[in-house]
Amino acid sequence: MSFSSRVKEELSRQLSPARHCQIAEIAAIISLCGRIQISENDRYRIKISTENAAVARKYFTLLKKSFNINSDVSVRRNIFLKKSRLYTVAVADDTLSRKILLAARLTTPDGEIEENCSLKDNLVIQSTCCRRAFLRGSFLAAGSMSDPEKTYHFEIACPSEDKAELLRALMVSFDIDAKIIQRKKYFVVPIKDGAQIVDMLNVSLMELENIRIEKEIRNSVNRQVNCDTANIRKTVSAAVKQVEDINYIKNTVGFGNLSDGLREMADLRL
Repeated sequence: MSFSSRVKEELSRQLSPARHCQIAEIAAIISLCGRIQISENDRYRIKISTENAAVARKYFTLLKKSFNINSDVSVRRNIFLKKSRLYTVAVADDTLSRKILLAARLTTPDGEIEENCSLKDNLVIQSTCCRRAFLRGSFLAAGSMSDPEKTYHFEIACPSEDKAELLRALMVSFDIDAKIIQRKKYFVVPIKDGAQIVDMLNVSLMELENIRIEKEIRNSVNRQVNCDTANIRKTVSAAVKQVEDINYIKNTVGFGNLSDGLREMADLRL
C-alpha cells in the first residue's frame, strides 16, 4: 500500500460529529469524483467511482450518518489496470438524490445542477470546520501524497479551473501558500511544505506527523554531527601543525633558547 493510500485509510476513519461538516465532505467528494445522472423522465441519480476502498467506505458512512441512507456499493475490475478494483457507490432514489444535492448546494432549490465555486458565497463552507472537512473530502476524492521519507508533495487534481481556484482559496484562508498548475486536462493544486500539509488537513495524521518530526530531528542531528566533525578536523589539523613546529624548534635551536613560559607551553603541548 502506498503512503498516499495509508493516509486516505486514516482519513477515512475520521468522522466529524457535526452534520454540517459531514455534508461539506460529501459535497467535496461528489464534486471531484462523482457524477450526477438525470434520466429522460427527469429522475436524479448520484454515483461516485474510486479505486480506493477507504474513499468508498467513507462516502458510504457519510451518507448513512447524514441522511440515514444505505447506498448501493459495487466492485469491479478496472479494465485498464487489471490488478486494480473500481468501487462505485450510488444513490439511485430520485428523492434522496435531490435531497443530498440540495443539502450539498450542488443544485438549486428548483433542481437545476449548479455548483457554487465562490469561497464567499458557498454556504457549505462558511465555517472553519466545514472548510477543513471540504478539504479532507477533496483530498480523499482526488488527492495524492508522496512518501515524506523521500520528499514532501501533496496535491489535489481538479477537472476545472473554477474548482481548483476554490480549493486554492480555501488553503489560502488557512495561511497556506498554494498555487494552481495545469497538467494536461487537469488543474492541480500542490503543496510542498510538510508543516503546511499537516496543518491544512488538521486531523490526526500521526503517521505523517511522526515521519515529519523524525525527519527534521534526523536532519538536525546530521547538521550537528557534520559541524562537530568539521571542528574536530580543524582542531586536530592545527594540533598536528603545532607539534611539528615545536619538534622543529627542539631539533634545531633547542628549548634552551626559549623563555621559561614558552618552554613550559611547548612541553605541555607535546
